Formats: sequence, C-alpha cells, structure tokens
Amino acid sequence: MSEQLVEHLKELELYAPVWGYFAVFLLMTIESSFIPFPSEVIMIPAGFLAARGALSCGMPWVDCGLAVIVGLMGSMAGAYVNYFLASKLGEPFLRKYGKYVLLKPATLDRASEIFRKYGDMATFVCRLLPAIRQLISLPAGLTHMNFRRFSLFTALGAGIWTAILTGIGFYCGYRTSDMDYPELVEYGKRLIHDHFGWILLGMVFFCALYIAIQRRVMRPGKDSGGASPPEDAPDSPAE
Repeated sequence: MSEQLVEHLKELELYAPVWGYFAVFLLMTIESSFIPFPSEVIMIPAGFLAARGALSCGMPWVDCGLAVIVGLMGSMAGAYVNYFLASKLGEPFLRKYGKYVLLKPATLDRASEIFRKYGDMATFVCRLLPAIRQLISLPAGLTHMNFRRFSLFTALGAGIWTAILTGIGFYCGYRTSDMDYPELVEYGKRLIHDHFGWILLGMVFFCALYIAIQRRVMRPGKDSGGASPPEDAPDSPAE
C-alpha cells in the first residue's frame, strides 16, 4: 500500500493546496490505528510540499507548522480509535477478529508485553518504534489506562515523531527541488535510521527527567510524620 501511495504522490501534489491538510489528517489517522501504514510516506512529503509553498497557505514556515499540528491531530484520532475499541470490545474480541484487520495475535502479545513491562511511559516511547507505535494504544485501552495520561503521553510521542518527519521533508524541500517522491521517502528513512540512536537518547533523557520530577513531587514532606493540629482546632479544656 505504501509503495503505491509513493508512486502516486506526484499526482496528489496537484490537489495539495486544497486537500493537502485533509489528506494528512486522514492518512495519519489510518496510520495511527492498527492498519499498517508508515507515517514516513505521509509527513516527509508534507514537509517537502510545505517548503515549496505547495500547501494551502503558500508560506513555508506556516505550512510546516500546520502540517505538524494536523499530523498530530490525525495521530491522536487513530490512537483514540485503538484505545476505545480495545476498552469496549476487550482482548478476546481482538484476538478472535483482529486478524481480519491485519492485527496478528503475536503482534498484540508483543504490544501487551511492552506495556506491562514499561507502564504508562510505553505510550510515549513506543510512538518512535516501528511496527509497535500504532499498537501500543491497544493494551492501554485494555487496561483502561487513565485517559488524560494516555492523551498526554501519546501526544508527546506522536508530536515529536511528526515534527521529526515533517522537518526532514522541509529540509529536503529547501535543499533540492529535483528529488522525486520515492527518493525523498527513502532518503528520509535512511536519515532517521542513521540518527535513530540520538532520537532514542533524547527519549531516555525525557523519561528520566519525568520520573525524577514525579518522584520529587510525590515525596512526602519531612514533617509529615508529626503533623501539627489544625490552627482552628478548639483549645483543650482547662483542668
């Protein structure tokens, strides 16, 4: 599916000024659900078109920012689809019928294993991992993870990933105009592969910072052992 889309991106470019953002939202929603569809094929060309002024506004930096926002909205929509489907239908249903929408039991097992091992933060970190980024929302829904926390961690991970892909396309659009879309997508994938270690290092730093702040906030105060009586408490009767 992705190869066919890349082949037709040149034709779709003609409709980018009118339908570009809608296409980004729709395709990122599909990508973020359990249908296998690489986001590189969507957001890298979106950044490329933004740099060339070929999207709705015609202003490269504005279009680049809007592409990231719309891509994030699509990612969140797809993640919510997974979350609520898993929450409402349950694991037996997904195991029995998931194969009809390309959701293999082994893939669901892997996503559940990662979620059990790393907890809530898996919804953040796994947004950067191929083959698992879409499916990590399923065990979150199955365990009824707090919806606000799910939304926060998913938005952080998906936002960073969407910004990286769009930035790569934007960079390529400024540097060259004679690169065709298959070359653009392949170059973007290779660039991510070569620098993926730095991306993961940044994620590890963010997770460590979050855990440190959370532990500090949740740490009980030094004086919590001997709480003083409230100021408005009535005086003890005189003997």
